[in-house]
Amino acid sequence: MAARILDGTAAAQAIRAELAPRVRAFTERAGRTPRLGIVLAGHDPGSEIYVRNKLKTAGEAGIVAELVRIPEEAPVEEVLAAVAALNARRDADGILVQSPLPEAMGADAETRVLDAIDPAKDVDGFTPANVGRLVQNRPGLVACTPAGIMELLSREQVAIQGARAVVIGRSDIVGKPMALLLLHRHATVTICHSRTRDLPAVARTADILVAAIGRPGFVTPEFVKPGAVVVDVGINSVSDEALVRRLLPPDSPRLAAFAKRGSLTVGDVHPSVSEVAGALTPVPGGVGPLTIAMLLANTVAAAEARLRA
Repeated sequence: MAARILDGTAAAQAIRAELAPRVRAFTERAGRTPRLGIVLAGHDPGSEIYVRNKLKTAGEAGIVAELVRIPEEAPVEEVLAAVAALNARRDADGILVQSPLPEAMGADAETRVLDAIDPAKDVDGFTPANVGRLVQNRPGLVACTPAGIMELLSREQVAIQGARAVVIGRSDIVGKPMALLLLHRHATVTICHSRTRDLPAVARTADILVAAIGRPGFVTPEFVKPGAVVVDVGINSVSDEALVRRLLPPDSPRLAAFAKRGSLTVGDVHPSVSEVAGALTPVPGGVGPLTIAMLLANTVAAAEARLRA
């Protein structure tokens, strides 16, 4: 029997609906709407799409989103200056610096920028202060994708306490904070990565399996315990027709979409996993919408906290 679909789009819509009265209440008390500053350096195609979606969704939620563009050839000091200006502004509640930064800015550019953001405005949850608060399970702004996954699991009534959870991927953006959030909800957590021995066997121990490695269709049925909940964080743009045909069954309607556009967004989890898993997030329509919803939630929370301060 095919896995139950965990609908991230519906959960994200519910989160945004719950934010609406909070945005109205803040606006009435503060005399202005919550405001998010987004800094975009360079012209990375993926970043352009992400930022455009964030601007659109923020506007629909009643949050003012302001885009600060930095030229591709600019030094990292221009990004730092933009962050400093947003830190200083009383009407800027949240700051997001879109990753990745241009390579020419230097290998340590992202670290320098994260260190410069006011933790109270760090709606991505990536500053050392907010990461430290997460480690200690103290209130703070949490990375949006893992926070969104936890919201989805809760809303779908997935049992976390006492469950065995495996996270494939150890990035600062998803893997590490995801593991910590699951741990704080009393799951027994294993983090896997490229050097994990017999990765499929380790993954098969999971009641909750989170795939966040950026490799199309990497997680196959041999990774999945029958009935497990599988969360697919991957958002991979694939233009190789042979790969697309290996990932999708011959009767998949998505093949027509690929033929029309020449590319397709696929996850880290192979579609055949749906025949083994008990529940599965789709790509698209799974984790992606939740990430943006939680960015809005963090922005509102940051605005409310600044109003109380």
